[in-house]
Amino acid sequence: MNESERLRELHRLGAAPSRRNVLIGLGAAAGLASFGLPRQARAAGGTIVVSNWGGDWNERTRKFVEIPLLEDKGYKIVHDLGMEPERKAKLLAERAIRRGSIDVIHLNSSDGFEMKQQDAIGNLDFKKIPNSGDLVKELRSDYFVPWLYSGVVILYNKDKVPNPPTSYQELWDPKWAGRLGLTNQLYFNYMLMAGLVKGGTMTSVDAGRDSLVELRDKVQPRIYAGHQQLAAGLANGEVDIAVNYKARGLQWINDGLKLGVQYPAEGAIAVTFGAGMPQKAPNPDDAYAYLNALIDPTAMAGLSAASFYAPANAKAELSPELRAQIDFSAEEKAKLKFLDFGYVAKNTSEWLEWWTKNVTRS
Repeated sequence: MNESERLRELHRLGAAPSRRNVLIGLGAAAGLASFGLPRQARAAGGTIVVSNWGGDWNERTRKFVEIPLLEDKGYKIVHDLGMEPERKAKLLAERAIRRGSIDVIHLNSSDGFEMKQQDAIGNLDFKKIPNSGDLVKELRSDYFVPWLYSGVVILYNKDKVPNPPTSYQELWDPKWAGRLGLTNQLYFNYMLMAGLVKGGTMTSVDAGRDSLVELRDKVQPRIYAGHQQLAAGLANGEVDIAVNYKARGLQWINDGLKLGVQYPAEGAIAVTFGAGMPQKAPNPDDAYAYLNALIDPTAMAGLSAASFYAPANAKAELSPELRAQIDFSAEEKAKLKFLDFGYVAKNTSEWLEWWTKNVTRS
């Protein structure tokens, strides 16, 4: 009985298969079909369920990694797209079941640490990720494959803001009332920013809470759902200043917006994006193939040119002009503010609740 006949028989008996059982059945059928083939011939072609952000982030992932390096070689990519709080919650819930639904999850480095601390993702066998040998050493960890990095800077409309803020602290000036744009996607970066302004460290969020309420009242920033909505706000003149990743600012400049990039005097809050493998990943071998493709040096060079994030693979060949544009100077690198992963992991859920109640409320 072939797979189609088996499914029809299940329906006839009143046992309509779930989506998960269909995927399992298809996987079993694929396994039977490949029985007896040489090892190399059946190495590719599995289904990989990928949890990722949506929008242009996912579109670039598909263009430079998933389509040319995986789908064109026979893999099937199934996407589970959404914002990280919802995707992390799903991953945590699946710890209680024998077999999860996700093979690879895209995260930032802080969320990766949190998920490892909660046993939702596991350590990786980097021998199965050949491209990992060329990763920037400072970005590596046992459980997380770093992919791209940038920093949180100040972006401004060059036509409307001749004298932009040179520090995070200057954003509290009432002259920027109604002109500042923020996004809920970066809520914990803004809380860390307020802590830097008030207490001068990356573990001073509590000291900055009152300052964020003051910013809400004095400056009345527009809060956007995501990066693309913030870009639209800058484009249509709703806001003239934004606090976001340098890479995002460069993307929007490339798209035609007349923006400037100001590195904050306090030092930019660093951000690293990458991926991990859930403890209950149903297809670990295929997940390793995905993680290796993710940091392919050729793919990363193309991705960096399109996204303006700096690549975590040191072998990615970028022109000197592009590297100077997307990366940071030696002085700026020395001032980058790196996350205290334990501190963020311990508090991030409470921070999101506080941010939603105290900053985004109308």
